[in-house]
Amino acid sequence: MIQQNTGGVGSRRHQMFPVLTPIQVEAASRFASGPPRVFASGETVFATGDRNVPVWLVLDGSIDVLRRNGLDESAPITTHRAGQFTGEVSQIDGRASLALAQAGPDGATLLPFDPPHLRALMIGSAEVGEIVMRALILRRVSLIEHGGSGTILIGASDDLHLLRLQGFLTRGGYPNHIMDPRVDGDGRSFVERMALLPTDMPLVVCPGGAVLKRPDERELAACLGILPKIEQRKTYDVAVVGAGPAGLAAAVYGASEGLSVIVLDERTMGGQAGASARIENYLGFPTGISGQALAGRAFTQALKFGAEVAIPVSVGRLDRDGDRLTLGLSDDSTVAARTVVIASGAAYRQPDIAGLRHFEGAGVSYWASPIEARLCAGKEIALVGGGNSAGQAIVFLAPHVKRLHVFVRRELSETMSRYLINRISALPNVDIHVGTDLIGLAPHGETLASATVRDRASAALTQYEICHLFLFIGATPHTCWLNGSLAMDDKGFILTGGSTSSLETSMPGVFAIGDVRAGSTKRVAAAVGDGAAAISQIHNYLSKQAKEAA
Repeated sequence: MIQQNTGGVGSRRHQMFPVLTPIQVEAASRFASGPPRVFASGETVFATGDRNVPVWLVLDGSIDVLRRNGLDESAPITTHRAGQFTGEVSQIDGRASLALAQAGPDGATLLPFDPPHLRALMIGSAEVGEIVMRALILRRVSLIEHGGSGTILIGASDDLHLLRLQGFLTRGGYPNHIMDPRVDGDGRSFVERMALLPTDMPLVVCPGGAVLKRPDERELAACLGILPKIEQRKTYDVAVVGAGPAGLAAAVYGASEGLSVIVLDERTMGGQAGASARIENYLGFPTGISGQALAGRAFTQALKFGAEVAIPVSVGRLDRDGDRLTLGLSDDSTVAARTVVIASGAAYRQPDIAGLRHFEGAGVSYWASPIEARLCAGKEIALVGGGNSAGQAIVFLAPHVKRLHVFVRRELSETMSRYLINRISALPNVDIHVGTDLIGLAPHGETLASATVRDRASAALTQYEICHLFLFIGATPHTCWLNGSLAMDDKGFILTGGSTSSLETSMPGVFAIGDVRAGSTKRVAAAVGDGAAAISQIHNYLSKQAKEAA
């Protein structure tokens, strides 16, 4: 589930569709999940929407691969010949295929690698594994860049429900495109042919052809085949709640060290960091990296080592019965684990602004993505916040809008990194209003039209005409689902420093990491460090439990 800025993948076609040498084919063959299989000319090898599709290595003949959408429109992607292999990142953990393949004119002899054996190949053969992983990632990026495949969203391009679904798909790295019946003839014809009512919109057409009327994220995920079936009788070594940087780091380190790991998140991968337009102070990325790209790489890395990831899945409670920990899910199913890592992060803080609730999702946003930038193009907008996340959003949004008003209580030098301040000062369409409080929002019809701001020194009120407001004023810990089962500070952050380790909570075997932990440093690097440290402490905990049971 990768989406990253590659500068276009056309120039990297040799990496997207590499040809393995005979020696590399021999090395890969040791990890195959079964004997070679012969497909007749034109025979379907796999179809769009099929789950648990193996990666097929072509030994002889050829395979024609096509991209397809739910409207039965298709276009060729490539033809694989001897020494080449099928697949993209969906194959790493058995999620639904986004393409279809048929044997070529002379048939094909293919060697299968199901998800477990594919992961074994990536880990067990460094050279071939690197070639395969790079190719699978680049192929997903290509599907996203070129469109014409994946999920079709039919509805008004500014419809809030549609935008939420598009955001879920985009942040998860799933190809999608919008057909607005108001301007798109094909979209209009489809709506008329289906005799749809306004209450049915937005409509979602999944790659396999299934049609959903006004679905939520979970229904969409199920249709796309990206919701794994959680084994109810299995007890995991580690259950991680939250797929932000901290949770994904714990998954990578845990799974790579042989622990059985499952990660659960109610929205999408990346957490708040995943919504950052560009992170420029994370070690190892001197030119910066988007939060989505960083999260996507970590997500794929976790899958590579065998971690299970369930998104979107909401966790509603944490229970303990002896040495057994249980997470209760919103669908009444459960996850059992020997240890639990809480990386549920923080929820966006909602200030006391008159009219705010009315505009949430309809002119008020807590993150800045390309979707919001498109909606604000050429218009006047406002932003509240003076931290680094606010600075990154300002730099990202400014080139897209007519004017950007920034309201802050203190000078930026007190709250923001110098490199961001310097960059913002060079933006001609950004006005910084220091010593101000945004106190009210007003509509024009159903849309946001203006913001009222009060000067803290003079109490003077000023009204600004804006169409969109971005709030970057911090967050509150996402711990309400714990229902007081763990010790917390007066702000709701989880207290750690239990009987065996610095990250253990008041409940033995339960660890807290990242932004949700009291006293944590609210930085991506610190969250990743917490994830790695938690696994080390979990090993010590499990070792102690084993000795006590012996």
